[in-house]
Amino acid sequence: MNTADLSDQFPELVKAAEPMFKDFGGTKKFSGEIVTLKIFEDNSLVRKMLEQNGSGKVLVVDGGGSLRCALLGDKLGELAVKNLWQGLIIYGCVRDSAVLKELHLGVKALNTHPFKTVKRNEGQEQIKVTFAGVDFVPGHFVTIDEDGILVSEQRLF
Repeated sequence: MNTADLSDQFPELVKAAEPMFKDFGGTKKFSGEIVTLKIFEDNSLVRKMLEQNGSGKVLVVDGGGSLRCALLGDKLGELAVKNLWQGLIIYGCVRDSAVLKELHLGVKALNTHPFKTVKRNEGQEQIKVTFAGVDFVPGHFVTIDEDGILVSEQRLF
């Protein structure tokens, strides 16, 4: 089901993220259970999370909105596909966008940047993160397509 229909059918059950994200993955429509990370210019925990089974899940990364480096590239994108992640929402940048758009993976991010991150293994896992005007809570659900990002407490379809 697309986000427009869900917002019409369940207006009291969904929140829409502000429209600030671009599509970078090969899959434009994806949904799943929210898994969160809060990091800043260090994607060590992104790798750690994507090494786990992501079947039916979407990784939501609060990168503080940094536009100074990329939190996801081709290698991590391929790891996400290998471990069955539905997709990622990144409040930050990606790189290797030409490769990412060929992967069977949903990727929403703010923009691209060629620089990689530092590796300090810092950040927080599975906490509520807030950006784009909505709360992303671990265990809640997200539905994404070309029209936007909807968040709900329960799976709606």
